[in-house]
Amino acid sequence: MDQYFMEKAIQMAQAGQGQTFTNPLVGAVIVYQGTIVAAGCHLQYGKPHAEVNALQNCPDEVLAEATMYVTLEPCSHQGKQPPCSQAIIQSGIKQVVIGQLDPNPLVAGRGQTMLQENGVAVESGVLEEECKQLNPFYNFFYQNKRPFITLKQASSLDGKISLRDLRTPITGPEVYQYVRRERKKYQAILVGSQTAITDDPTLHTIPRGPYPPLRIILDRRGRLKDYDQLQLFHDQDQVVWIFSESNPPTSLPDHCRWIVQEKVTIESLVDYLSQEGVQSLYVEGGARIHDAFIKEGLWDAFISYLAPKIIAGNGLPATSSDRVSQELLDLKDVKVQQIGQDIRISGRR
Repeated sequence: MDQYFMEKAIQMAQAGQGQTFTNPLVGAVIVYQGTIVAAGCHLQYGKPHAEVNALQNCPDEVLAEATMYVTLEPCSHQGKQPPCSQAIIQSGIKQVVIGQLDPNPLVAGRGQTMLQENGVAVESGVLEEECKQLNPFYNFFYQNKRPFITLKQASSLDGKISLRDLRTPITGPEVYQYVRRERKKYQAILVGSQTAITDDPTLHTIPRGPYPPLRIILDRRGRLKDYDQLQLFHDQDQVVWIFSESNPPTSLPDHCRWIVQEKVTIESLVDYLSQEGVQSLYVEGGARIHDAFIKEGLWDAFISYLAPKIIAGNGLPATSSDRVSQELLDLKDVKVQQIGQDIRISGRR
């Protein structure tokens, strides 16, 4: 029965999708005499957590004999909300079943210990893998101390991403919409200055949520200072961060941050994002930037959208640079999906 009730808690957690920002998705159910009598989830960043919402929905008279099932270890620290472990203790619940211990160092077993030291019986690890799948980027960030990085490209069947120096739509409208939804899963989106200049993208998502991704531009030479007409500078719905070795322009829109580094490298960029708490990064290119991430070993997944088209000639090749390739990289967990007339192939490192 523990697995059945944890499955219900997992289903509850999913109701917060796209609303919790850097907080994890969490669901909780309270069970009394084999029946779910209350449920809750973390519905919005900065708002009450799943455990508190479940407690508020539960009749007080059953709490002392009830069991709480929660997908992630209750927090034990004061953040935007009071500690959930303390709320559980004060409620009188005497048994808690946890799906996954929290990798966040602010918790990391402390919530479980607090409950146990105050007379609450705790069992952990029920449907642990399923619970981990609720928050893959959150878990990766705290376990690896950097964002989860996905490289995404769209290419013709002959491996080209565009005609030379010309904006070239490769995939069909179905992929266009799919990618806009895919972006929404990430906390940041990155392109290079050439992509920003040639394509003039907005890097929007659909649907538009309360916490849209950061838009990051790699612009070592400061080329964007000569292109203040770009949509990225005028569309204020999403924050823009520009990494450069060049001094910032004399004026910059309020939604833009110009970040000067002595030498902009993939490593220095990822370090900066890590310090800023960015948990996931969706790298849309171009080709040299993709190759630079691969060269540094700073990538975790690769997505390629293949269109039934041929460019040939001097079209720009995907994921390329002047460096000498020395190994063949195999992907795991490979998935293939048809979207309209195009094919999506994804895999993990």
